Amino acid sequence: MSTAESPDVVVVGGGPGGSTTAALVAMAGHRVLLLEKESFPRHQIGESLLPATIHGICRFLGVHEEIERAGFMPKRGGTFRWGSNPEPWNFLFAYSPLMSGPTSTAYQVERMKFDKILLDNARRVGVDVREQCTAVATLTEGDRVTGLRWTDSDGQPHETSARFVVDASGSNSRLARTVGSRDYSDFFRNVALYGYYEGGKRLPAPDSGNILCCAWDDGWFWYIPLTDTLTSVGAVVNRSQAGTLSRDPEAAMAQFIERAPMIKDYLADATRVTEGPYGEFRVRKDYSYAMERFWQPGMVLVGDAACFVDPVFSTGVHLATYGGLLAARSINSALSGNLDEERAFAEFERRYRREYGVFYEFLLAFYDMQQGEDSYFWQARKVSQAEATDLRAFVELVGGVSAVGSGESALMDVAELRKRFDASSRELADAVDRTGPARTESGERMGELFGTEVVTGVMQGMNEIQARASIGGATSLERPLFPGGLVTSADGLGWAVP
Repeated sequence: MSTAESPDVVVVGGGPGGSTTAALVAMAGHRVLLLEKESFPRHQIGESLLPATIHGICRFLGVHEEIERAGFMPKRGGTFRWGSNPEPWNFLFAYSPLMSGPTSTAYQVERMKFDKILLDNARRVGVDVREQCTAVATLTEGDRVTGLRWTDSDGQPHETSARFVVDASGSNSRLARTVGSRDYSDFFRNVALYGYYEGGKRLPAPDSGNILCCAWDDGWFWYIPLTDTLTSVGAVVNRSQAGTLSRDPEAAMAQFIERAPMIKDYLADATRVTEGPYGEFRVRKDYSYAMERFWQPGMVLVGDAACFVDPVFSTGVHLATYGGLLAARSINSALSGNLDEERAFAEFERRYRREYGVFYEFLLAFYDMQQGEDSYFWQARKVSQAEATDLRAFVELVGGVSAVGSGESALMDVAELRKRFDASSRELADAVDRTGPARTESGERMGELFGTEVVTGVMQGMNEIQARASIGGATSLERPLFPGGLVTSADGLGWAVP
């Protein structure tokens, strides 16, 4: 058993969350070991990104120019066949065409390429990256995590002590249970079947790079143009169909496409990719969940190891990289001795749960917009029919262990929650109706959507990340997000007392 290594931080997982955390801690001058069980490049889903990742996190990391040169498909936003309007409508990142610019776009990315850029960057800034290494268990002393037991690419066992262990190993994490249990939401407990197609149709320019999300009787499709010819296509259905999808995915996908007219039309002249990393159908469980805690002394959870919310608004990579940024700031602050660990990580957890919560509430309203369908899939996702236990689950998911006894009666009262979510859904649906169908000059009425409270909530955090990255330093305008909270340090790599 090798025990010679002694980094400050061990990061488990080389995806966007892990590589972001590792790089930002190394950039603050600390020693970081990153262990990745696979060998990059490797396939991963979650291909549609948000501007905050590209123009915020990637700029912090110093890879924004490399991302721009990679040739990924530009994305102005999303096009949706969703809600009461039978015509597709747009959600664009630009408030209006007049405000459109480089930071109001994102990319559709092949994750094999995007994730490798981030992992290689971690190496470049000093992270000791080791692939084909598997985390086995945490080392503990009392209630503190003190290191990690792992095996290398030759199967040799190692024990590594560290001040902090970061679990960014994904939804199937074997380490996260050290921190606590996982709470699920029945609202978004779906399953996805997806594959890749060549030669599919594109939306009219300038929206040809948009993700297309298309609702149908028993679920919804994503349609993501990765290149001019390659498209990622996934069907999201109720989890009760998971067995059928696994037994005969080809037949299941053919049936789903046949029942979704818009997707059927877009794939009419397309052929499915059957070779290489994109050559198989895959099934993923899109459970929406959050851990009861995101950290404990000596250990922090990032990305899907901490939380995941339904993929319809492309939040996976954003939440992972944002969580990585927050975790790095807390680790750096604790390692430097500028703040005690409890205060630094309390800021991490509150900010991370806040970001998760605003997306969760937005997506509750988004699903509830689909009023025209009476299938089990859509009826089970009506706020008006939600069980009291489901609504209370929202408080647990967003608030973690701090939710109980918080005294926030508006959050704990089921009737008040139901009214709040119903109002959000009606406001969003009305704004979509006023926005009107997508056009070539789409975006001229984006103000209708940006004026809604739920949309303002999800955009606020992302806009703050982009603004700070663009400015390149702290501004005198930053205020704590919470009473008694912290602000970002001058270099962006830690926290400071305001």
